[in-house]
Amino acid sequence: MANAYTTLWTNDVCRYLGRQGYEGERLVILFGGPFQSQPSFIRAGVKEGDHIYPVRAHRKQLWALGRMEVGRVLPYETFGERTATEDWVRIVRWDALKAGVTTEVLLGPPGSPLRFDRAVPPGLLTELTFRSRRGERRLKHIVDGELTRSHGVQGIYRLAPASAEAMAALVAG
Repeated sequence: MANAYTTLWTNDVCRYLGRQGYEGERLVILFGGPFQSQPSFIRAGVKEGDHIYPVRAHRKQLWALGRMEVGRVLPYETFGERTATEDWVRIVRWDALKAGVTTEVLLGPPGSPLRFDRAVPPGLLTELTFRSRRGERRLKHIVDGELTRSHGVQGIYRLAPASAEAMAALVAG
């Protein structure tokens, strides 16, 4: 069974992507690494078939930017040896997503279009639940339907099934 994860994109990355005309393009590639600025999808347990939801914390809201299905997880250093020319086009086009040390590449079929105008509704924000080996948790730092701190989404986190379904519906709508 496929899992779903969120990954936080910085406001700087989102502003850059918006200025460079990425909005509306379908998500096809993501990058991971060993640091908080670019966390590891592999360490988070992401596998082929899973779904990734990039999110943004901005102006006291959580924004659902899109969804990508993971088709392949590859080490960055051998990416060129194991990919077709079309995948090189992807890596060059989406180079803005790389930050710091990149150690892994996630490739997928075209996902949902990237959008910066899709806020997670307050009801879903308060109910958003994440799963780990230690159990389930909801986001903290939510006051009157607003996200006052982004600590709970910094990194890559697996969504509980009901939250994954809600995020899929939000991104599809």
